[in-house]
Amino acid sequence: MSQIAERMQAVRERISRAAADAGRRPEEIRLLAVSKTFPAGDIAEAAAAGQFAFGENYVQEAIAKIAALRHLPQLAWHLIGPLQANKTAAAAVNFAWVHSIDREKIASRLSLARPAGAPPLSVCVQVNISGEATKSGVAPEGAIGLAKTVAVMPHLRLRGFMGIAEPSAEAAIPRLQFRLLRELRDELRRQGLELDTLSMGMSADLEAAIAEGSTMVRIGSAIFGERNRETT
Repeated sequence: MSQIAERMQAVRERISRAAADAGRRPEEIRLLAVSKTFPAGDIAEAAAAGQFAFGENYVQEAIAKIAALRHLPQLAWHLIGPLQANKTAAAAVNFAWVHSIDREKIASRLSLARPAGAPPLSVCVQVNISGEATKSGVAPEGAIGLAKTVAVMPHLRLRGFMGIAEPSAEAAIPRLQFRLLRELRDELRRQGLELDTLSMGMSADLEAAIAEGSTMVRIGSAIFGERNRETT
């Protein structure tokens, strides 16, 4: 078994334990392997071990990997980083998911650029649940309004919300922030929107996220190792 395969197995075991602790089924939680800054060869190695969903932060970096891995059509590519308006057309063509919609303009441009005949682009509204100035995302008080706007756009399928908790040694802090995201999702469900995704939880806090209802955890370093910070 390769090192990446071993790490993925360990992550899946963490997910299973966290789900059991929360009274949930492990199959309710999808694993998104965050492959930003890592080479296409590492992604192929993860795919050989049964992982097919990958998260990237940068559109141009991802496009190069997508081209290099055309021979693996089962791969699903998720954009999880902030999206600039001038990158929306490329994102709409190359990705199956965009997790980082934080304003109407980005969603509208994605909708217009999604190719005819392609399935709807799955999208999440990113919410700044930690309130940190360095984090992207719409403020919580604007999240429901933005989600309703995105939900009616053609060629998009609103799946739910994405959020990043504040790093903290106190387990209660990320749980409270993740809970806020879940409550936003639940409110929209009460209003009739069929949302199925809470994209929350990373290598350091996946247990807290699963306890608060995460349906997709975004795991990078626990699978691929420490990132090369010089790679963009």
